[in-house]
Amino acid sequence: MKIFHTADWHLGKLVQGVSMVADQQHILQQFIEEIRTEKPDVIIIAGDLYDRSVPPTDAIQLLNTTLQQILIEEKTPIIAIAGNHDSATRLNFGSELMKASGLHISGNLDKVIEPVVLQDAYGDVHFYLVPFAEPSTVRAIFEDETITTHEAAMAKIIEQIKLTLDPTKRNIIVAHAFITKDGLPEANTSDSERKLTIGGTECINSALFEPFCYTALGHLHQAHFVANETIQYAGSPLKYSESEVNHKKGFTIVDLQENGEVILQRRPLTAIREMKIVTGMLEAILQHPRSEDYVFVKLLDESYVKGATELVRTVYPNALHIERTAVYRQMEQQTSTMSRVEMDDSELFELFYNEMTGKPLSDEAKEIYTEVLQQILDGERESQEVQ
Repeated sequence: MKIFHTADWHLGKLVQGVSMVADQQHILQQFIEEIRTEKPDVIIIAGDLYDRSVPPTDAIQLLNTTLQQILIEEKTPIIAIAGNHDSATRLNFGSELMKASGLHISGNLDKVIEPVVLQDAYGDVHFYLVPFAEPSTVRAIFEDETITTHEAAMAKIIEQIKLTLDPTKRNIIVAHAFITKDGLPEANTSDSERKLTIGGTECINSALFEPFCYTALGHLHQAHFVANETIQYAGSPLKYSESEVNHKKGFTIVDLQENGEVILQRRPLTAIREMKIVTGMLEAILQHPRSEDYVFVKLLDESYVKGATELVRTVYPNALHIERTAVYRQMEQQTSTMSRVEMDDSELFELFYNEMTGKPLSDEAKEIYTEVLQQILDGERESQEVQ
């Protein structure tokens, strides 16, 4: 069975206030051309189809057109799940009706996860769909008060799947989560993807996925495998932040063999505009050839230059952000050796508390802050679902 594994489309994404919809349309049309050429048996979209729970109209239209081309014109089934950016309820709407056309989409987590069964020349392939869900949601579904972390939530879900899982079949799981080799915190390679929780409790041990011959993941924007090549992040098809400028974007082709082994291939996708960082003195940058690329400009000029933004945009009209690095270095020396841009909410609060009081934040205060912040994040997600 030939599978195209993609994820994190983030349709409707704004980067520094600039809509990416036209760029997303271009990249998805390339993806459809690859489907026409390669003729895969199924497409997996591992979450974050949209960038926010209430997407703009043009993003909804783009998803509608793309799915129609894949399903109706190319007659290729799609397996998709909701990510942490999606509205689970919206994606789940009409899902039972759409199965007849080959769209198997799971927005809301169910207590009983029945596999989507597809066939190839060697028999059945079972796909288990695990949409993103907060630990509190999983705790309520399974009535298990011990579930307080994302790892505990995923362990419970997989435990339930294993009750009916047929080990003689080729089993694939599709999930949207932060998986690491040992379940220990690791750096996220993209600052365009928000944290799922506070304090490292979002990390999930890759060992939980041993029962599956392939694990198709979404959430992290850089394509990579975890622990071994059967546990794969497809990555996002476009660059969405300064931290992603060195990512190689595309999708993963999975050739599932009769014995359950997989042969993997990365297929690149080419954006209309490259996204990159441009560093230098303003005078030198103004000598660059004109470029339509998305750029983050870091000016090395020590002194203030009037109209620098307008001047830069005569060469780079799609410049997303322009900063004077000398000024930022000076600010960092005055405050902290760590860039505030790189700090998470907890670290910023600790720095703020220290600057306001002149004292370090106590462990007890850290616990209270973390608990309150997590409640706020959970409440925001719940209110988005209600909308």
